[in-house]
Amino acid sequence: MDPETAPLLRDSEYDPDLDEDPHESTKPTFLDRLNAVAWGPSHFLSRILLITALCLLLLSAVFIGLFAHERSKLRQRERDGSKPAPTVTVASTSVLTTTVLPPSGPTSSPSEQPCLTPECIKLSASILSSLDETQDPCENFFDFTNGGYIASHPLPPDKSYFGQFEALDQANQRAIQHILETSSRSSPIDSYDRILLQKLRSFYLSCLNENRLNEMGDQPLLEFIRKLRRLFQGNEVLVPEKESTKTALTVKGLTAALAFLHSRGVEALFKFYTKGDIGADPKLMTLWFDQASLGLSSKEYYGESTVQEVYLGVIQKLLSIVFDCEEGQDKFNRTRKLAKQVFNFETRLAEASLDAEIYHNPLATYNRLTLANLSHSFPQVDFAEYLATFTPDGFPENVIVTYPAYATSLSEILNDTSAEVIEAYLVFRAALTLSPNLGMATEAWQAQRTLLEALTGTKKGAVGDRAEYCVRQVEIHLGFAVGRYFVNETFRGESRKRGTKIATDIVDAFKSALPNVTWLDKTSAKAAAAKADAIRIQVGYPLYPDTLDPASILKYYQDVDADENKYFQNILSALSSISSRTWSKLGKPRNVDEWRLLWPSTTNAYYDAGVNQIVFTAGIMQAPFFSHDWPNYLSYGGFGQVAAHELTHAFDNAGRLYDREGKLENWWTNHSNAAFQAKQNCIESQFSAYTVDDGKGGKVQVNGKLTVGENIADSGLIHAYRAWKAQYSRSLQAGNEYVLPGMNYTREQLFFISFGRIYTGIIEPATQIQWLRTDPHSPRIYRVDGTVSNIPEFAAAFKCSKNARLNPPREKQCRFWS
Repeated sequence: MDPETAPLLRDSEYDPDLDEDPHESTKPTFLDRLNAVAWGPSHFLSRILLITALCLLLLSAVFIGLFAHERSKLRQRERDGSKPAPTVTVASTSVLTTTVLPPSGPTSSPSEQPCLTPECIKLSASILSSLDETQDPCENFFDFTNGGYIASHPLPPDKSYFGQFEALDQANQRAIQHILETSSRSSPIDSYDRILLQKLRSFYLSCLNENRLNEMGDQPLLEFIRKLRRLFQGNEVLVPEKESTKTALTVKGLTAALAFLHSRGVEALFKFYTKGDIGADPKLMTLWFDQASLGLSSKEYYGESTVQEVYLGVIQKLLSIVFDCEEGQDKFNRTRKLAKQVFNFETRLAEASLDAEIYHNPLATYNRLTLANLSHSFPQVDFAEYLATFTPDGFPENVIVTYPAYATSLSEILNDTSAEVIEAYLVFRAALTLSPNLGMATEAWQAQRTLLEALTGTKKGAVGDRAEYCVRQVEIHLGFAVGRYFVNETFRGESRKRGTKIATDIVDAFKSALPNVTWLDKTSAKAAAAKADAIRIQVGYPLYPDTLDPASILKYYQDVDADENKYFQNILSALSSISSRTWSKLGKPRNVDEWRLLWPSTTNAYYDAGVNQIVFTAGIMQAPFFSHDWPNYLSYGGFGQVAAHELTHAFDNAGRLYDREGKLENWWTNHSNAAFQAKQNCIESQFSAYTVDDGKGGKVQVNGKLTVGENIADSGLIHAYRAWKAQYSRSLQAGNEYVLPGMNYTREQLFFISFGRIYTGIIEPATQIQWLRTDPHSPRIYRVDGTVSNIPEFAAAFKCSKNARLNPPREKQCRFWS
């Protein structure tokens, strides 16, 4: 399954340990002096008075800030000559009505005192500052929960989107940067740790050394291309000569060139990977054949003239950099002609590839073929020779093909294309993929940047901080090593235990609700409960490689080079290591302790249907998703929604096709299957009615079929709500439902506010269009408004009228779990 990708910026002020440096001065700070006064030898009454004064001072600061904020908004409305009114930001076919209601009072009793610690005051202020209380939550809940944040956080010039997910991710990246640049007293240091940290820091420094990168120029890429071209032209082999029925030079050359590219992370024509055999034995790692990625992220771009023009220019530029022309040839005209031919070739590949919404269907993409059949349908590649590059000791007889028609179409396209154009295509794919690893002053780097800016709407020339980029590269290529120290620095206390409890509470709430799901018969409900019981939950960090054992991680990355003067080669080494590890799993039992998609520091979570497992990273278990110090109504609304979303993936349109062991198996009765399909159709229709601005004065429709799985998963918010309610009485008695200061909202309302806040964000129209075409997640505004409109508990919490937009009539709601 695809991972979730998409808080308040968790800065160091919320976690002082992130900025702790043992080399800094140890002079007492102002806070140290206050502590000395408060807890040093003094009269007990003096201490009480001091603490009271501090609390009053903090409260005064918060309320002054809030008063100033409200006064400023009032003055602005007076200047505009307008009065507060909700702003409709959602396009739909329904008639919108206004139901502005004052929020209900807190559920706490008059005698219940709010928490007045500095942490509670800051948490309260952060929530209030993110709201836009001029909006009616029953009409525009996304705007209500996020309007304040969006208004005060303009889009950074080097970003095409930014929000709570990205702010948290940025904070996590700063924590990693701190690890890479300083020593830490919270991470144990032994001989293995010293070697591992040195590898991390050398890799990081090689990326930071821009002078060295620019001095080397395009040469590292040119050396790679020269080797690729020698292989394609048959002047070099990767494996010893073997007998083969296919002796044509083009077959031998294409096979060698593709093996070379694929072993170094460059996708071209097709790709192989290893995954469990979900149709026969999910625990056995099997070979899968799939279509490769394209230079443009979706088919639609190949028909758009503005994108075509930019893309053709980028292809020509990269070819002109890496192609040497024979004597007497006009380099410009030759590369321009080749660029057009490469574009046409790739356009045919795009047309032959599977549509995105079908690509996410596990039944449609599970097609077992013998290797002999695959070779017959695609004779331009000698698969025996190709596989010998990766598995010299033998390879399987069968392969799972995601789309058999693609292999046949690919063969026809290659038959119609000259060797010169195929070579140019392979050279271009290598240049486009690897040029980001060159110095920013190189022509190749600037060419790929031009394409990125055109596709995402990122401001031209606005490049972010180099250190931020390099931290990301270290995380991508050495993520489990980074994860060890990230966990040590940021994932302390009861976080893992409490996160696990929230997740298991949600599983229990899901099972408890099944008997009341009217469209689900008893047989299917019993099977669903058994599958939920079997879900394996991993929180924080993986057991393989063992995050707590530096020797285990060092062995995992033993083949990755980290030379401070050779960043490009370090990247190739890391990519080759990934390829080697992938192929080494073939034919072996799957290691369920290994995370397939994420690292501990990633701001994300995922459900893996093939092993019936949910992973929650340490990176996402931070504010505003989670904190072990928060009241439960916030934690269940934030992290609880993440957990409920991943749980519900086990029962979405794709996840429901797997049994409790991760095998494709129909465990649904005909009645429940038909009822599920009706619910799915409802969700598809609901989200297909939503549109977004294209930035050119037009509207683009959300693809309800592409996003249906994620939209069903988002409906799992009701499980998080029920889980919170189920434990509420015990939690209240334990003091875990405490009230925050200055909050004129009920706990129920704050649960939903906590949910809504995690999806805040600003996005360039070009990036939003790109996501609409490729991303199975709906735009964030609809992940909020579309989800709560199907949950009656939301309407009850905010006392929405029957005519409210987010409280449609029962027959128009798409309720999956009630």
